Amino acid sequence: MAAVYAAPNLAGPSRLVSDTVTSMLRILLNYRHSPGLLAASLGVPVVMVVVFGYVFGSAMQVPGGGDYREFLMPGLFAMVATNGIMPTMVGAARDVGRGVTDRLRSMPVSRTGLLLGQTLADLLVSVVVLALLALVGLAAGWRVREGLADAAGAFGLLLLFRFVMTWVGTCLGLAVGKEEAAGQLSVAVFPLAMVTNAYVPTGGMPGWLRVVADWNPVSSVVEACRGLFGNPSAPGDAWPMQHAVLASLLWSAVLLALCMPLAVRKFATHGR
Repeated sequence: MAAVYAAPNLAGPSRLVSDTVTSMLRILLNYRHSPGLLAASLGVPVVMVVVFGYVFGSAMQVPGGGDYREFLMPGLFAMVATNGIMPTMVGAARDVGRGVTDRLRSMPVSRTGLLLGQTLADLLVSVVVLALLALVGLAAGWRVREGLADAAGAFGLLLLFRFVMTWVGTCLGLAVGKEEAAGQLSVAVFPLAMVTNAYVPTGGMPGWLRVVADWNPVSSVVEACRGLFGNPSAPGDAWPMQHAVLASLLWSAVLLALCMPLAVRKFATHGR
């Protein structure tokens, strides 16, 4: 049975770094012993390129011309970043439900370090997934047309957004506290990914839905990546679409400022 009283949160720099690394290795070892998780993470992007790029893409046209697969690829990159919500939400809820959170809290460890290590492990896996998706995209005809510096900026923005989404997922998972409920809540995350400009231009949507899509944080990231990669786009007149890089950074800062401290506090006070 877990200890009733948690050990104090040792937040010194050395403790924070040590516990972050330990927590990160714990998650990465889980991938090592469960290769199916990594295979699924790597396989889904390939399927997405084939289905959306070749099956649906034959019927899609980009306003103003341009190849649909080049229009699509930044959207798929953004989907990889956005999908950080679901596995971390379910994982955090699973740890709460199985008592792992209570056992960790009973140890003299940094609360921030434990959660930070989990998000950084997810980030390392995301680097591999994004790299594979980029290779598949290149094979399908996608190209970077604005230089390596801008492309590096786009991938940096994607990884930042993935980092933010894992904190959002961790916060939601700790709040829900049950694996089954977190799995059901994942369905509610689906519109966040779909009501965007990732797959189709928002110009053909009804007026109210276009406003929702244009102000969706995911749409800002997609549009920013299209601009940085030099790929075809149809941005529209909404402020986030006209200032996509700035909007993406602002959304990331706001979400991280809200969810990171909430997640750490919920982790530290769970069960009290």
